[in-house]
Amino acid sequence: MDPIRVLLVDDHAIVREGVCALLDLSPEVEVIGEAHHGREALEKVRELKPDVVLIDIMMPVMDGLECTRRLAGGNSNVKILVLTQYDSKEYVFPIIEAGAHGFLSKTTASSELLTAIRSVHQGNSFLSPSIARFFVDAYRSDGQVTAGQDPYEQLTGRERQVLKLLAEGYTAREIAEMLDLSIKTIDGYRTNLMRKLDLHNRVELVKYALRRGIITLD
Repeated sequence: MDPIRVLLVDDHAIVREGVCALLDLSPEVEVIGEAHHGREALEKVRELKPDVVLIDIMMPVMDGLECTRRLAGGNSNVKILVLTQYDSKEYVFPIIEAGAHGFLSKTTASSELLTAIRSVHQGNSFLSPSIARFFVDAYRSDGQVTAGQDPYEQLTGRERQVLKLLAEGYTAREIAEMLDLSIKTIDGYRTNLMRKLDLHNRVELVKYALRRGIITLD
């Protein structure tokens, strides 16, 4: 099996060196390139076509949030995994909404980093326990759905399928390819299910899917 091709994006050389040294110990992962800001990362993604971009948030020239937004909105199937010291909810929610497939704190254990890379490469979402608590607290504070008035029942089978895939971190393009539908059709399903569930962005969608048990944090 070919190793997972990783592009490492961080403006601190010492951090890149340390992460590279760590990942080099695993035959499952190959670091194929490095970038020290988001604009360079976009160029390297086009050039190297990595499987996973491991990216920090606060960087010069172009930060991780804007880079993530552009990668998620482009034609690339690359998975985006955030690795940062900025692990407060003010940073977590916006970058997940922008399209990141996973979020890790730099205090995470090395084994968890490898697990996260493997997980997002396989098409799953990944949140380390220190990050997951924000989502747990957020969806708990939203309250419970009133019995007999469950808007989820209004969704068609296809809308429920699209909901699950969106919550797992797939882009509209990826879902269209998996379901053999057009991107325009997927966007239509997304619009309808968001309207029926009264959701307004991806963070709310992920919180809803967690609350309903459609996806889990495992």
